[in-house]
Amino acid sequence: MFSGIVEGLGRVNKIVHSGKITLFEIYAQGVSGDVKIGDSVAVNGACLTVVNKENDLLFFEVMAETLKVTNLGNLKIFDQVNLERSLKVGDRISGHFVTGHVDCIGIIRSKSYRNNNLCFEIAVPLKFMKYCLPKGSIAVDGISLTLAGNKSNLFSVFVIPHTLKNTTLGFKGPSAKVNVEFDILAKKV
Repeated sequence: MFSGIVEGLGRVNKIVHSGKITLFEIYAQGVSGDVKIGDSVAVNGACLTVVNKENDLLFFEVMAETLKVTNLGNLKIFDQVNLERSLKVGDRISGHFVTGHVDCIGIIRSKSYRNNNLCFEIAVPLKFMKYCLPKGSIAVDGISLTLAGNKSNLFSVFVIPHTLKNTTLGFKGPSAKVNVEFDILAKKV
């Protein structure tokens, strides 16, 4: 379980395909400190298990299905990813409950300013729009955001400068693919 508050950016150092498993080596300075083998870490919002650790390098084995249903399959060497360690009992939850089980890939359709605030419009399959509740929570690449509106198969979120500077949204624009996880509470209602 995660909160959607990104702790830092990691960098993809190596990708090794071996049969139906892909090994990702991610440089995770600032996030890797107390991470142990077997821990869960959200990588662009997808819950992955640490299978090895060497100083600030974290290693993850990823199945073909995960690559297919997330944007992790599009990663290349030197790409940056959002990282968040799993919550511990007693931790403050500054965002919302994020499971790390990505519901779908969204496509950024626009990145523009509205009333001096940066707004992203993201397209998702129409069947998921029922989870886009007004002012509800949503995780985009593991980032806890508040829904600002929706229409047809698009939802919109506003992003503050701090989030742009400290997450992958700062360099993503129209046509970029993002992992989307709808609020677990919205899915249960």
